[in-house]
Amino acid sequence: MRGNDNEQEEMFSYVSSEKRVPQDHPLRRVRRMTDAALKQMSPEFGALYARAGRPSIAPEKLLRALLLQALYSVRSERLLMEQLHYNLLFRWFVGLSVDEPVWDVTVFTKNRERLLDGKIAAVFFDQVLAQADEHRLLSDEHFTVDGTMIEAWANRRSFQEKKDPPERGSGRGGEKLLRDTHESQSDPEARLYKKSAAGEAKPSYLGHVVMENRNGLVVKPCVSESGKRQERDAALQMVAEMVQELRAKRKPGEPGRPITVGGDKGYQEEDFIGGLRQLAVIPHIAEYQKKRRNWLTASEREDPGLTISQAKRKLVEKIFGWMKVVAGLRKTKFRGRRRVDWIFSLGAAAFNLIRMVKLIPAT
Repeated sequence: MRGNDNEQEEMFSYVSSEKRVPQDHPLRRVRRMTDAALKQMSPEFGALYARAGRPSIAPEKLLRALLLQALYSVRSERLLMEQLHYNLLFRWFVGLSVDEPVWDVTVFTKNRERLLDGKIAAVFFDQVLAQADEHRLLSDEHFTVDGTMIEAWANRRSFQEKKDPPERGSGRGGEKLLRDTHESQSDPEARLYKKSAAGEAKPSYLGHVVMENRNGLVVKPCVSESGKRQERDAALQMVAEMVQELRAKRKPGEPGRPITVGGDKGYQEEDFIGGLRQLAVIPHIAEYQKKRRNWLTASEREDPGLTISQAKRKLVEKIFGWMKVVAGLRKTKFRGRRRVDWIFSLGAAAFNLIRMVKLIPAT
């Protein structure tokens, strides 16, 4: 029998959003891990807000909403607020009841600025990574470094001559480069850069990650200015911080196991490989196919782990692919390196959450 196409509006609903979300929905496990991280961050949140005055948007709800924006490829905050109006799954994840009003988009972005000032994304990333460590998902021996170009929210035509360029340039021998004489009027910290010789130079930043090789999780993210030198310097700094943290975790008298770091041929430079050796890290860097010097020693080239590291190195492309295509970081909407670094760290945390859902057995 054909049903009637009635559109009578119900006055009351007796089914809560909690009951509407299936128990086996993967977002439930993401929510549990997110809530566990946010619970540990309560002191950081408290330091950002005054004790008296009008209550603002709860920072926990702000971060959950920003995670949804990355997980579901919501391209703008205005569209995110629209989704929160009628999407019960989004309301449940953020923590809004069915009848609770959604924030104005301007209010949402203004409150987000407070989280930017507090470096909350980096703290949230550390808390998510701590959960991965508790489940023994992280390798403490084998890692990979890599970088990718993030297009800035600027145009090539926005670059104009600086009013007060430096007397000495940043090139070799003090040579003045384009970044010394010109800057973007839209985003002064962005630089024209191309990742390959065949590519087009675009206003951009560089996003870097250190990945552990066991499960392909991000252990260190950061954003730097664009440039070949900046790519190696940022990677070396992240590796140095990671090595220091690993040594601090060792028990007194516990012998240290050798640490390896893999990378593509872009890191096949004397200063980078020498820096790894100073940190007592074994370099597993790919060599150029053409006639260029390989800075690895004979013992490092013959290390059987080199082949394994190069095979694992391809996993880092999945990280960048997910963050650019799904999380919307192919071209950032933020201006300034500090803001781009903030959203990049949040995107890395979102990627780790997705990976952890697949790696941790359901209970």
